[in-house]
Amino acid sequence: MSFHAAGGVASPERLFGKRPAATLALLRAAWPLAVGRELALRTEVLALEGRALRVRVPDARWRKALHRMQREILSRLRAVAGDLAPTQLGFSEGAVTGASDVETRQDLHPVEPGPAPPEVASEAEAIPDPEMRALFLRTAALYLERRKHA
Repeated sequence: MSFHAAGGVASPERLFGKRPAATLALLRAAWPLAVGRELALRTEVLALEGRALRVRVPDARWRKALHRMQREILSRLRAVAGDLAPTQLGFSEGAVTGASDVETRQDLHPVEPGPAPPEVASEAEAIPDPEMRALFLRTAALYLERRKHA
């Protein structure tokens, strides 16, 4: 699947790929959709190390479960992040920090986004899955809003 418009104006690479922190923000926002709400509550995206996404899990049982799901998780992340998606997952065991509600965790949604610009909205139309499309629009709007205040 490709998100590139005629000029590539709103592709994930153009919106999030220039700064590692922006790429990580995109992947953090996509994580709950990639793994589901319950797993997202029990894990924490830590860092992007090259092409590997480092994720904290509570224990070896969760590490094994996510390792078995790695191919599906990476595919879902690729659907949102395109070429910015990691090619592998790495896991660290330890206490997962953050709020118990994924939707209110500050690392996922630090500011309320405004509406997505028209070029971003038109780019999102190429995403067939409505949940993925909504996540892309929200993440792009959050990123653009944060850039205004940076």
